[in-house]
Amino acid sequence: MFHRLGHFVVRRAWWVIAAWVVAMIAIVASAPAVTSQTDESAFLPKHYESIQAAQLQEQAFPSSFTPAALLLFERNDGQKLTAEDQTSMEKVVKGLTDENIPAVQQILPVSEKAKSADGKYALSMVAIDKSKMQDKEYTDAAKKLREDGSKLADGTGLKFQVGGQAASSLDQQDASGATDMIVMLGSLLLVILIVGIIFRSILAGILPVLLSLVIAMPVANGLIADAIKMFDLKSSPMTSAILIIVVLGVGTDYFLFLAFRYRERLRTGEDRKTAVANAVGRVGEAIASAAGAVAVAFAVLILSSLGMFTALGPALAIAVVATALVSLTLAPAVLTVIPSKAVFWPGKKWMQEPKNARFAALGRMTGKRPGLVALVSGGVLVVLALAGLNYNGTYDLAGSSMPKNKESMVVQDKLMTAFSAGAADPSHVYLTSTNGAKLSDAALKDFAGKLGAVDGVAGVVTPSAENKAISADGTTGDFTVLLKDAPASNKAIDTIGKVRDAAHAAAPADSKSLVGGITSVYKDINTAMVHDYTLVFPIAALLIMLILGLQLRSVVAPWYLMASVGLGFGGTLGATTLLFQNIKGEPGLMFMLPIFIYLFVVAIGTDYNILIIARLREEAREGRSPREAASEAIKHGGPTVAAAGFILAASFATFMLAGNVLFMELGFSLAFGIVLAAFVMAMFFTPSLTALLGHRAWWPGHGDGGGHGGGSVPLQDAHGVPEPAGRR
Repeated sequence: MFHRLGHFVVRRAWWVIAAWVVAMIAIVASAPAVTSQTDESAFLPKHYESIQAAQLQEQAFPSSFTPAALLLFERNDGQKLTAEDQTSMEKVVKGLTDENIPAVQQILPVSEKAKSADGKYALSMVAIDKSKMQDKEYTDAAKKLREDGSKLADGTGLKFQVGGQAASSLDQQDASGATDMIVMLGSLLLVILIVGIIFRSILAGILPVLLSLVIAMPVANGLIADAIKMFDLKSSPMTSAILIIVVLGVGTDYFLFLAFRYRERLRTGEDRKTAVANAVGRVGEAIASAAGAVAVAFAVLILSSLGMFTALGPALAIAVVATALVSLTLAPAVLTVIPSKAVFWPGKKWMQEPKNARFAALGRMTGKRPGLVALVSGGVLVVLALAGLNYNGTYDLAGSSMPKNKESMVVQDKLMTAFSAGAADPSHVYLTSTNGAKLSDAALKDFAGKLGAVDGVAGVVTPSAENKAISADGTTGDFTVLLKDAPASNKAIDTIGKVRDAAHAAAPADSKSLVGGITSVYKDINTAMVHDYTLVFPIAALLIMLILGLQLRSVVAPWYLMASVGLGFGGTLGATTLLFQNIKGEPGLMFMLPIFIYLFVVAIGTDYNILIIARLREEAREGRSPREAASEAIKHGGPTVAAAGFILAASFATFMLAGNVLFMELGFSLAFGIVLAAFVMAMFFTPSLTALLGHRAWWPGHGDGGGHGGGSVPLQDAHGVPEPAGRR
């Protein structure tokens, strides 16, 4: 099949190139616009309590004041606020109110209750139209509040800053844009430089970048936008940065798979077109199988409980498929029309077969002592995996995805120290009648008392007519609950679980309670993640094993291949936990990190296993013994795996330049995981186990030939005519 594909592309190279250019333009031109989702609660299904609480709030308090922005005032000299400062704050609030900023519904005056206990800070709360939350108007309102509020406060001796959800969304957009640029530029330079050095060529370094970012990336983005609109999926702000790495990383990997084999065939004396066709024929199955395994692993996230992953998974799957198609058709077509000397210019020794001394030595070591190699490489993975048992998840997504000097983060930190730690985003408990009867004052007070008695609760505001926390029909009350700990902390999440238990138990007869707020959202995200770990991971593993089994025609090999990938996952999580929790002293790792490690270490790490075992099978089919095949596979496939792994790991490491906790953790874990996948799993663990198992690794088929009529796939010239055995 792939030999036929290679010959078709070679014969119709210019047509293939033209078709891709036309398709890319058409897909990009017809793609709808997509807005990123920044509200964590929007990613949860409707059956979770935090979402039900939000829906009840909308019904019972349709015009309730929900602060989307917080205006923080303090003196420039750090002293207590004075009566003159109060006048200045009122002037700022009135000035902003009179401007009638679009989407801003109400700005509350600064009251005595809105001042910190030490008298140094004061708050004004701003309501912004919730229906605009996913529109540019929402963040534009926060930007306008910042700019105009600072001008109004100028000369008053007051420092004016804006925080809250709208400001956080604005800062997150800015940080995301900067991160995308850093990641893209860093990755581009790394790929061009490293691939250029590997092939000692300028054009070879540029080609994977052009193919990935000029064709594959726009095509993938256009198809993803169509899928998001068609299936009403959510889009996360971090999708774009991850997409860049996936397309460029996978595209570079597949280009290397093809280019190494293309150069290898040229060195045997084949002409350019024949070499391209045979390169596709030899590595096409490995690229297709690898892309299939990666795409399946990504696509299975459609089963996730969290909207950010139900969109991210299919998006990445689409990107991988698009990139694989480019690698199997457009890349060979480009190599066909460009003279081979130009591809590898200015290198002078590219036609000379390298000795691959280091990889040959590693191969010989594995072939001679497969048991020792398996024990050492597997032992490294196991030891690192044990460190992952100490993993602890944290949930401050906004804070972790932005530098600490962003204004919304500065305001959040000051709120947590000047007021109660939970004041930055209070929780809400809704008590509602189930039979239409009004709630009595006695019932409300008794319920508030039981909530206030929960360990970890700093205070409870009982609903009343004065604070407008009772619905118009008197059947629902909104209890504002201040927690002692920061809303996104694990302590606060534990507390909200206790609050839920207390609220459900204390609800009077013919009534029910629902706990809402951002901490309640995090509690439900935690529950959803546990669901995903127990459902998504096993299904993905089974599907990947099925693909491996079909490719290798074996029942045995997929089991130990997936076992090695599983150890790689555990080892990556363990190393990241060890560095950030045990050494750096972070309270935990971001809750989504295990999913991302799964996405890239399990999915993309499978690429390298597939490539090396495909080469191992090819060597075995040539008549070599299992140990000789392992030795030759490392000698010839090792440079490709090492180059691809090093480039992808270096690309992921560029995330660490973004300057925030989330991308520091993400960059390290993914880079380290790819290093494990390429240099431990694929280079040592998989070949050594295959050598130990021998012919049994291919049971019940005879993928290695094994004397049962197997054999290598015949090479062909550019016209599809089989070559004489001497040239194979």
